[in-house]
Amino acid sequence: WEIVDCRLALALDDFAAQLATHDVTQVIHFSVYRPPVVTWPEGKIASRHPGALAIDAGTFVKRDGTRLEVERDFHGRIGATTCTGSGPHPATPEALELRRIVCDAADARLFNVALTPDYNWPHRNHFHLEVTAGVGWFVVH
Repeated sequence: WEIVDCRLALALDDFAAQLATHDVTQVIHFSVYRPPVVTWPEGKIASRHPGALAIDAGTFVKRDGTRLEVERDFHGRIGATTCTGSGPHPATPEALELRRIVCDAADARLFNVALTPDYNWPHRNHFHLEVTAGVGWFVVH
């Protein structure tokens, strides 16, 4: 179900330019669009995945074939701050680069929401990157 809202497409285009500075040429994701639940109110505009406004990025592939896999390489801790604080444990080059990728996107305010393995167990294997329409706030965790 590869449906993407135009606002997410624009954010991903800017993200691709940032990823190029890390020599990333491919992002393997788990999902973008997911249909709303059957109990979704009739006529209400969907957000997050049901609104095609979020992507769950799990692996970043570099030009040389190196794979930065969020689940294997991020080395986070639930409750830790992602872009400030003590950093990954262990602080491998892969963990530091994954952190730089998500924090560069946060610094550029490409996505209103960036959830990492530091957020909770369901996000242990991906970055949830979301555009939230009509708001001026940003969340990184």
